[in-house]
Amino acid sequence: MNKSILTLSLLIAVLLAAGTRVYCQNEMPDVFKQEPIPEQLKYLEEHTRIYENYRAVREDMFQKISKNTIDTLTKSTSKINALILHNRALNNRIDSLKKAQETFNAELKEVTRTKESISVLGLEINKKTYNSIMWTMVAALLFLLLIGYFTFMQNRTITLRTKKDLNELVDEYEKYKKKTRLEREKMTIDHFNEIKKLRGS
Repeated sequence: MNKSILTLSLLIAVLLAAGTRVYCQNEMPDVFKQEPIPEQLKYLEEHTRIYENYRAVREDMFQKISKNTIDTLTKSTSKINALILHNRALNNRIDSLKKAQETFNAELKEVTRTKESISVLGLEINKKTYNSIMWTMVAALLFLLLIGYFTFMQNRTITLRTKKDLNELVDEYEKYKKKTRLEREKMTIDHFNEIKKLRGS
């Protein structure tokens, strides 16, 4: 009698523990809702078990991290496209500044061939004053050109780094996807073999 009660109590405790475990597993951890992809992968690595070189991952977690990865890739692609458009605008601005500089340089050369005073809009202006104005404008254009160049180089560096990060993320995702698929196939085969054993016995 006591043995039957003990067995029944043990069975109830196991069922309660299994029910609690199933309930807990159905909840999606906050890391998949708030943290970046590397933290999510780290969580999977720390909270999943490896069996015969295969890692078992819950389907809902796999689907969630897949969606999160695709969302991250989409955002990164949008950022890259925005940077490319920004770089094109900067290139156009640099080209226009170069053309303006060439125009002013040509005008400056023409001024050096004139006499001490020149006529501008019917007014006689001292050559030194005129040259000072022109050099000031050229200096301002060169300053703008340098600003445009350094801005372009900075954006180019950001674009290259973003592309590299994106490529690394894509490679990491493909490896993870392949690894997960193999693990799921292995789990399916193992499950099928276990069912066959149970039916055979």
